[in-house]
Amino acid sequence: MAEEHKHEESIMEKISEKIHGHGDSSSSSSDSDDEKKSDSSSLKTKIYRLFGREKPVHKVFGGGKPADIFLWRNKKVSGGVLGAATVSWILFELLEYNLLTLFGHVSILALAVLFLWSSATTFIHKTPPHIPEVHIPEEIVLQLASGLRVEINRGFTVLRDIASGRDLKKFLMVIAGLWVLSKVGSSCNFLTLVYIATVILFTVPVLYEKYEDKVDDFGEKAVKEIKKQYAVLDEKVLSKVMSKIPIGALMKKKL
Repeated sequence: MAEEHKHEESIMEKISEKIHGHGDSSSSSSDSDDEKKSDSSSLKTKIYRLFGREKPVHKVFGGGKPADIFLWRNKKVSGGVLGAATVSWILFELLEYNLLTLFGHVSILALAVLFLWSSATTFIHKTPPHIPEVHIPEEIVLQLASGLRVEINRGFTVLRDIASGRDLKKFLMVIAGLWVLSKVGSSCNFLTLVYIATVILFTVPVLYEKYEDKVDDFGEKAVKEIKKQYAVLDEKVLSKVMSKIPIGALMKKKL
């Protein structure tokens, strides 16, 4: 009996050792998995994205149908929109066609065709054409108005911060942007500017999405160089200029 009891105890010890060994291996494997996950997450956080982007390009554009159009997910719709914009620019800019004249001619042609078609169906005993009811959904209008209101308020806040003299860097960037915009506006009219913006909107995002790793790498190097040059400019010029301005002196005393 004693030998059987010892044999049972040895079997139980072996089982417990196997269980503990398996637990140690599973815990070590889980620890290694956690380390791999932390390493991968740290690598992901180290990746530089242009303009501090954290979402994919498709999500930046809203992730819906507009994003599909801008990123050429639906090539027929994207090509149709860009083609319509190109035809409109050619008509109004190159051929100098008037917008009201074009609207009037197209409306006359469409109404005349539909009217004659509907009238002819009564004589030839065929079903008249189905003319759909067109209405603008209230929800879409409210969403657009809400989004536009948020962006306008954000712009007013930025302009207020700039005008109050709190951020010299932002002030110089806005002044440079407005100067470039004035130069572009003096060389082309509003319609051409809108068409150029449309072409950029339909080409730059899709190309960036395709080559984002290369563009982000180049952007990181460019941002580092710009920051380096700005630091030199701030040390040699801007700090001396701000020290001579009373507002800058007062702000430094408050800080």
